[in-house]
Formats: sequence, structure tokens, C-alpha cells
Amino acid sequence: MTDDTAPIIVELVPLAAPVPTPSAPLAEMVYRPDSWTPQEVRTLRQLFNDDTPLPEISQALGRGLQGVRDKVCTLGLRRHSTRPWGELEDHELIQTYGQEPAATIAARLGRSCGAVYTRAAFLGLSEEAAPAWTPWEDAQLRAGFAADIPTAQVALIIGRPHAGVYSRAGKLGIKHASTPKGWTNAEIERAIELVQAGHTYTQIGTILGTEGFATRTKSSLQALMQRTGQGKGWGRVWMPEEDELLIKAYRDNASLTPLRNLLGRSVFSIRWRAEYLNLRGTHARSKGWRLGPDWSEADEAWLRRDYGKIPTPELARQMGRTRAAIFTRANIIGLVHEGRQRWTPDHLAALRIAHERGISLADLAAALGRETGALHKYAGKQGLVFGRRPRWPQPPTLADILNLPEAAKGKGEG
Repeated sequence: MTDDTAPIIVELVPLAAPVPTPSAPLAEMVYRPDSWTPQEVRTLRQLFNDDTPLPEISQALGRGLQGVRDKVCTLGLRRHSTRPWGELEDHELIQTYGQEPAATIAARLGRSCGAVYTRAAFLGLSEEAAPAWTPWEDAQLRAGFAADIPTAQVALIIGRPHAGVYSRAGKLGIKHASTPKGWTNAEIERAIELVQAGHTYTQIGTILGTEGFATRTKSSLQALMQRTGQGKGWGRVWMPEEDELLIKAYRDNASLTPLRNLLGRSVFSIRWRAEYLNLRGTHARSKGWRLGPDWSEADEAWLRRDYGKIPTPELARQMGRTRAAIFTRANIIGLVHEGRQRWTPDHLAALRIAHERGISLADLAAALGRETGALHKYAGKQGLVFGRRPRWPQPPTLADILNLPEAAKGKGEG
């Protein structure tokens, strides 16, 4: 029997629990005064779910409106409220709709822009289409513009907005009496002189008005300078000697490429100047120049020597031309690229015989010295389809294929 009074052994050897030692001190978190606390996030969620407007949430949290909007977006909160519109909201919408942006009203009311637009239409606040112009209004418009009455006064008499009066005048083809007429030669010359003197377009318009010309706007002066090729963005001013060279090139139907290099001007500058001088359409060629330099005898000799022997992109880079220019000139002078052999009568006969005698396409390509892919494509265009055919133990040569007897059939036919 066991002695119930004997002590129960629960530990044989006493051992203290190990004390964990940190390997390195914990880094201190950087304090950010704009960090959101958990309590602020909970308050934001509660107010947002209660359909509280964002400006009121901003005031309750003591944060900026943009910061609240950013946090709402970060938390993925969305409003799906269908609460009815109250009398106070309707009253505020009636007072502010059309005076403030709909987005501002929606943010203040805690609703979406679509809800604001829909409620405004329900209350009859949406702007309707402008009423049609009556014959009386058109008559007042015509008389006012003809009598040089200010447009603002005409709009006041008719009872239409300023923009509406301008729009209606444009549809009717009416111009105000104070609208400047076309540019005279004296006015153009004076404007160019002022541009060369370094005046701005706004200053030039004012100066022209003080000198007895019509007061011009900045946009009209810019358009004039672009048409004449004298704009500040079009380089230096054209000299009479340059105009003479341009006129001579058009008269002689010469290439304008040397002229462009001689003058040091861009294609666009020459085009604008030619239009100003009424030369557009008088040249025998459609454009009057090529994008690349003229081909000299030395250039053609260079092309004959290296075409097909070095990669075309490298040749184009060495000659300072585009690949398209190299290909075009080579075709004009009848050059054949070595990688693109012409089909001779022997090659055409070998192609036909190989198809009839069951010679594989790979053996035929080796005999002709062509690529298999290019050969397959050309044969397909000729209506010759090469199926799966076994290759010969010894690849045939071009002479072997041409010497095949008529009655003999090659291996693997069919």
C-alpha cells in the first residue's frame, strides 16, 4: 500500500527560466503629426456611415477636407445612401444651384453630383435650352452690328448673353462694323518692321492702332506672321536675295534640296515663304524637293559597289540616307540585292522539274543557293505545293536537276 501522507515530488532539480536578451535595441518610430489614430479612424467610419457631409467630418476631426477625402479613399469607403431629401436641403439647393459648382454643393450636402443633378431637375432648376431667335432679335442684331454699337449693349437690348450674341452673329455671317478688314500691304510691312524691332505682338497691335491702322489682336498678328514666314518661331527674317533664289528655283523647276541646304532653312519655312510669294503649285514636281540630297555619280558608284555586300541599314548610315532611299535608288538603276537573287530561266526550270520529280524543297534550296522559306513562298505564288518529301542521300546540284530524264521519277514523289 502507498502512504498517502508522503510528499508528491514535482521537481527533481530546480532550474531558473532563461531570461530573453534582445539582440539589438528596438528602433524608435518616426513621429508623424499627421498620422491617423485608431480613434480618428473609428470616428471617421461612424460619421461617414451616418451620411455626415465631408466638411462636417473635417470640422469634427480637426483635419483638412482634402486629408479627409484622401483617408476615405484609402479606407475604401463608399456612400450608398438613399435617404430622402429634406426641406432644408431643397431650400439650400434652390438658393445655390447655378451659383456654385455642383461638386461643391454635393460635398456640402454629403451627396453625389449625380444626386444633385437629379434633384435639381426634379425641382425644375436645370437650365433649359435657349429659346429660338425671333426675327425681331435678328433685326436688332443686324442693325446694332451695322451701326457699330458695342456688342455688350446689343446683348442688353436683345436680352441675350454676350456669348449668345457672338454665336448668333457667326451663324448669320454678320461682322461688327469695328471688325478690322483685311491686311493691307502697308500694314503688313509695318507689322514686319515692328517684329524685327523686337516688339511683342500685343505691343504691335497697340502701335498699329496709334498709327492710324486697325488695332489688331495678338492671335491675328501671330496668324499673319505664320502666313508670311516672319514669325518668331520660324527663324530669321527672309531677305530679298533669298526670295529671288526661291523664285528662280520654282521658275526653273529645280530641286529645292540644294536651295534648302544653301539657305540653311527648314522645309516648313520654305513652304510658308513660297505660299506668301504665291509660288505654291507652280513647281513641276508635287513638292519641289526630296527629303534627301540629290544623287550624284559618285553616290551611284558607291551604291553599285556596296549594295548587297554590306547590310542595307549600315550602308544607309554611311551614305547619310534612309533605307527607303537606298532601295528606291537601287531599283531605279537596276541593282539586284545579293540576298534577293533574280529568277533565271534555269532556276525556273529547276523549280518545275523538282516539283514534278518529287525533289524535296530543302534539296532544291541547296541546289539553287536560296533560303528554304523564300523558296517555299515563291513556289506557293506559282501554284506549286511541295509536300513532305524525303531528302536525297547526296543533295543534287542544279545541273543534276536539269539533267533529269523526262521519264524518270524522283524518290519520294507523291
